[in-house]
Amino acid sequence: MSRQTTPVTPAIRVLRREKIVFEDHPYRYEQGGGTAAFARQNEVDEHLVIKTLIMEDDKKQPLIVLMHGDLEVSTKSLARQIGAKSVHPCDPATAERHTGYQVGGTSPFGTRRRLPVYCEGSILELSRIYINAGKRGYIVSMKPTEMARVLGPRLVSVRQ
Repeated sequence: MSRQTTPVTPAIRVLRREKIVFEDHPYRYEQGGGTAAFARQNEVDEHLVIKTLIMEDDKKQPLIVLMHGDLEVSTKSLARQIGAKSVHPCDPATAERHTGYQVGGTSPFGTRRRLPVYCEGSILELSRIYINAGKRGYIVSMKPTEMARVLGPRLVSVRQ
């Protein structure tokens, strides 16, 4: 995909403003297909595809959790690590309200308002990640250190 055909989402605006080097990876979006659909279509290890999960704590405060596509988040462990009584995933309408993105196209970059970001620490050990860029069927790849530079996530160990 050439730079002229890159979808101009709030996420792409942030990546360009921050001078992040990224590659476009459009794919055929599959309802409910998640990271597995992208990984299968692009012959990429699903572990390298990063999920952007929108959750809320017990005080209804939204937060972003970045997790490997092939792993799940232990919400109990996350709550303990961030000092909350509980954490739970948002329903799609609430997630969209918090981020401005449609579920299936949620990016941690360029959200409607800045949300705290928690990142599974092992993501930063990868040489390259694939992450949603704000539109269903559109993922970009980059160095995880660049993602961390822009988002400033708090590293956690919450995979299960």
